[in-house]
Amino acid sequence: MSIKVRGFTLIEVVITVAIVALLATIAAPLAETVVRRGKEQDLKTALYQIRDAIDAYKFAADAGYIQKDAAGSGYPPSLEVLVEGARDLRSAAGDNIYFLRRIPRDPFADSRLEPALTWGLRSYQSPPDDPRPGNDVFDVHSLAPGTGLNGIPYREW
Repeated sequence: MSIKVRGFTLIEVVITVAIVALLATIAAPLAETVVRRGKEQDLKTALYQIRDAIDAYKFAADAGYIQKDAAGSGYPPSLEVLVEGARDLRSAAGDNIYFLRRIPRDPFADSRLEPALTWGLRSYQSPPDDPRPGNDVFDVHSLAPGTGLNGIPYREW
């Protein structure tokens, strides 16, 4: 009478665990890169949306569609103005022109901050290599430390 024992030997279990551990070691950095690449794509999209809205505001101010301070640059005084809108001077009903539905959040910033506070602001008078806030918003940049997968610091995107 022979008894057939079914199961795995200790060697088979150890080899299987070693293979799974090796695969996990290879997959972990790849997963981190995929997550980082997704955040970088979100950052690119958010920067595009805000910059496009700033340009639309400037165009509307220069075209006379919205109120422009005579001494001002024509750029919005804050990011919030892009969401709140500006009075359309062509409208008899006093309608507003809106430039953004909401201010996008910097995906690398602290999630407890208001979206407008996650961006660094550059005024019209500020030099490009040393952006500083001022009376208007000419451009925005990420406040995130570090460098993107493309080798360019997030602050310079």
